[in-house]
Amino acid sequence: MSEYAMKDANLGLFIVLWNQQQNMKTPHLHMKIAHWLESRWKSGDRSLLLMAFRSAGKSTLVGLFCAWLIYRDPNLRILVLAADFTLAKKMVRNVKRIIERHPLTTHLKPARADQWASDRFTVQRALELRDPSMMAKGVHSNITGSRADIVICDDVEVPNTCDSAEKRENLRERLAEISYVLTVGGTQLYVGTPHHYFSIYADIPRKETGEELVFLDGFKRLSLPILDEEGNSVWPERYSAADIAQIKRSAGPNKFDSQMMLEAVNLMDGRLNPDLLHYYDAPLEYAKEINALYLGQHKMVGASCWWDPAFGHKNGDNSVLAVVFGDEGGNFYLHHVEYITLDEHDETNEAEQQVNIIAKIAKEFYVPAIAIEINGIGRFLPNILRRALKKVYSPCSVREISNTKSKDIRILEGFDAIMASGRLYVHENVTKTPFIMEMREWRPGKSKGHDDGLDAVAGALSMQPDRLERFYTQGAHRWMKGAGAHTAKSDFDV
Repeated sequence: MSEYAMKDANLGLFIVLWNQQQNMKTPHLHMKIAHWLESRWKSGDRSLLLMAFRSAGKSTLVGLFCAWLIYRDPNLRILVLAADFTLAKKMVRNVKRIIERHPLTTHLKPARADQWASDRFTVQRALELRDPSMMAKGVHSNITGSRADIVICDDVEVPNTCDSAEKRENLRERLAEISYVLTVGGTQLYVGTPHHYFSIYADIPRKETGEELVFLDGFKRLSLPILDEEGNSVWPERYSAADIAQIKRSAGPNKFDSQMMLEAVNLMDGRLNPDLLHYYDAPLEYAKEINALYLGQHKMVGASCWWDPAFGHKNGDNSVLAVVFGDEGGNFYLHHVEYITLDEHDETNEAEQQVNIIAKIAKEFYVPAIAIEINGIGRFLPNILRRALKKVYSPCSVREISNTKSKDIRILEGFDAIMASGRLYVHENVTKTPFIMEMREWRPGKSKGHDDGLDAVAGALSMQPDRLERFYTQGAHRWMKGAGAHTAKSDFDV
C-alpha cells in the first residue's frame, strides 16, 4: 500500500478493501451511497439525510463511513442516536470491529482495554478530549453534557417512536436537543425509512399539524427506493423482480410503499375495503379417517383463534372471538366471528358466561389454541377459560398475549397484506355480524364507531397459524402434545 493511500484513501476504496477482507463484493448501489457521502462531506454539507429501502445495508455503510472519518481524523467525536440503546450500540460495535481489522485502521486501536467498550470507544489520538471517539445512546436517553463533531441518527423513527401524535412530538423535541450537543460546524446525518405519514423525513410540510417547513428543512437528501423510475430493481444482483413482488405480497402495499419505496404513507390510504374479500358458505368438516379438516374441497393446515375480551355496559367495547383457518395454498378463511352476548336471566357471572360460550366454540371448530389479550381486564381470564375448556373436553390451549401497539397499527398490519393479495375468504355467516360494517366505517385515527371485531380478526390473522396435528377421538379428552400457556408480546417488528 502506498504512503498516499495509507493517509488519503477515499471512502470507496476504504469500503472495497474491507469487503475484500470479508470475501464480499461491493455492489454498485453501495458505491453510489459511498460516493454521495464522501462528496457531501468534502463539499462541506453538514446536514444530511440518507434514506434507502429496508435491508439495503445503509447502516453498515454508515458504519464504514464513520470508521473512514476516524481514519482521516482520529480526533473526531461521533455520537450515534437510535430508537433504542441496543440499536445504537450495534452500530458502535460494528465500527469498533472495523477499526480493529481494517488494514488502514489497525494502528488506531488503543492500548488500554477500558477505552475499547462495546457502547463507546476512544482510538489513539493526539488531543486529550473528554468525550470518546464514538458513543451510543438511545434517542430518549440523557445526552446533556455530551459534545460531538458528528451526530448519526440511525433509525430514530420506528413504530415505537411515531405511532401516536404524542410520541411524534416527543421525538421531535428530543432530536431538537442535538443542537446543544453538536460542535460549531458539526454534522448531522439521519439514516432511516419513513414509518408514518407525519414522518420526520417527509419532504412536504404537513400543514394539518401546523408545519410551515419540513422537519429536516435544508438537509441534503439521498433517497434510494428499491425500484427506480423505470420500475427496475436498484440492486438486481440481490433483489430480482420476482423477489420484489414477493416482498410486496408479504408486506402489503402500505408497508411496501413505506419501507421499500420510502414514501411517507398516509394511514388513511390503508383503510379496509370489503370489496376485496371473497365469500364462501362451506361447512367445516372433520374427516376422522385421515384426521384432517376441510372447508369444501380445501384441506386446512392451520388455525388461529383470538379473543379480545370486554365487560360492561351496552355502549362499551364488544367482547369478540375470531376463528381463522389456513389452507395449503396460503389462503386464510375467516370462518367465525362471535360478538358475545349474555343471557340476562342467567345467574352465572359475566366472566363465566363468556368463557362458557368460547369453550363451546373452541370445541365446535376444533380450535387447537386460543390467544387472549391480557391487557387490563383480560389478565384474570386465562385460568377461568382453561377450566371451561376442560369441562367441555376441548383439547385447546390458552395463549396469553400482551399488546403494546396502537389498535390502528395492529388492524392495518393484520389485514393489509392479506387483503391486497386476495387471500382472505369470509364465511357467509360472518356477514350477518357487525364485522363488515366495521370494515366499511373504519378510518385510522378517526373511527368513532366500534372496531372490536376488526381487532380480534387482525389478531387471529397476525398469528402464525397453529398446526392441526391432533383432533378429537370419540369420548376422549386429549390435550395436544406440548400445548400449554405462555406469555408473549405481539408487537414484534417484521
